[in-house]
Amino acid sequence: MAKNLVTPKLISEFNRFCPGCGHGLIGKMIAQVLEERGVEDNAIQVYAVGCSCFISTVVKADSIQAQHGRAPAVASGVRRARPDAVVYTYQGDGDAAAIGLSESLYAAYRNENTTAIFVNNGVFGMTGGQMAPTTLEGQKTATSIYGRNTALTGQPFKLAELIAQMPVAYVERCSLSNAKLIAQTKRAIGKAFDNQLAGKGYSFVEILSPCPTNWHMDPVKAYKRLDEVVAEEYKLGVLRDSKED
Repeated sequence: MAKNLVTPKLISEFNRFCPGCGHGLIGKMIAQVLEERGVEDNAIQVYAVGCSCFISTVVKADSIQAQHGRAPAVASGVRRARPDAVVYTYQGDGDAAAIGLSESLYAAYRNENTTAIFVNNGVFGMTGGQMAPTTLEGQKTATSIYGRNTALTGQPFKLAELIAQMPVAYVERCSLSNAKLIAQTKRAIGKAFDNQLAGKGYSFVEILSPCPTNWHMDPVKAYKRLDEVVAEEYKLGVLRDSKED
């Protein structure tokens, strides 16, 4: 039976993201998940600085912009002040895993009843493709022109594994590299919001996403790299699910 495809009403016609970028697709899935649960009018998205701040041009939910890295702290305050709201953070790796690492960890440590969407594209995207904590060993960026030297800068940072050690509701790492994994990403986002609606506490969904512009690749090659290179370092799957404890 044919099925009509309906654009979520939260989705804007305007999109600030680069061609081939995964942010727009993630925004669409967030909008779909919120609308499928009937909570789109009660949702508040909190973002900070970086490409992730453009999510407000894609998802027309009520929005708050925090200082760089401070989205989890702001979201914690919003959720406590508005316990009736559905509150989520939307951050990139340079934001949540670098300048905002403390806020990311302590929101998880407190098991705040919020949802965190963490987009890992391995670079600081907005500012020109500099090395991020998640940049792979040997990967060339604007600030690691010969490739990341882990002897000097440390190993690629795995925020999801760190958060999974805390008493949170749910942690999963997903990818946008093919249709099957995109469908799984949407399920993970849905579960993260379901946990919040059920009052189970903090859920963290990491999404491996391409940055064709700063990877200097066309979109097809960038998505292929997610599978063949990035997912080899950042293993996909559920890292923590409190129902299994």
